[in-house]
Amino acid sequence: MKLISPSILAADFGNLQRDIEMLNNSQADWFHVDVMDGRFVPNISFGFPVMKVVKQHAKKFVDVHLMIVEPEKYVEEFIKLGADLVSVHYEACTHLHRTIDLIQSTGAKAGVVLNPATPVLMLEDIIADVDLILLMSVNPGFGGQKFIENTYKKIRETKDLILNNNSTALIEIDGGVNLDNAAKLFDAGADVLVAGNAVFSSENPERTIELLKI
Repeated sequence: MKLISPSILAADFGNLQRDIEMLNNSQADWFHVDVMDGRFVPNISFGFPVMKVVKQHAKKFVDVHLMIVEPEKYVEEFIKLGADLVSVHYEACTHLHRTIDLIQSTGAKAGVVLNPATPVLMLEDIIADVDLILLMSVNPGFGGQKFIENTYKKIRETKDLILNNNSTALIEIDGGVNLDNAAKLFDAGADVLVAGNAVFSSENPERTIELLKI
């Protein structure tokens, strides 16, 4: 599976509807929505008002990535506003299984995110219960960071864990994805690639999305 989920964090917020319509008309598969609280990560992005606008105009699957503490307090509101999938950080959830169950009880899909320094083996007891594993290939909090090469190894480890536990979880990669590494990430076992600057800084974003999928 080769899915592209452009991150609207890199969109032009003065022309957000325009950029959303561009993605609607492109070969992008999902919309990726990065939510940051300034506590779990050293940056603040946006919250419910922007999420409402995204869903109002987006015509594709909405993939929400919560980089926040106590995500269990907010997941249901994001789902009400249109999230089709909500991913929470392993490092931010004291009761991870309960949070995953809460997300799925609404009918939405649930994902778990690992920071670059968190070992894949930490997922062993939850891998069979989730719909997606998001591996951060940069340290979360800011766009435009350099890709961490160890990600390829973590993808292979995650794929092995999925197969060994009869899981159907997809593998998503977020951070530093571009035309130079997209094919290698898919070859390593990734199913979904999040691309922000690579898409929105491109002179031809729609063509860039096409090339990311090749």
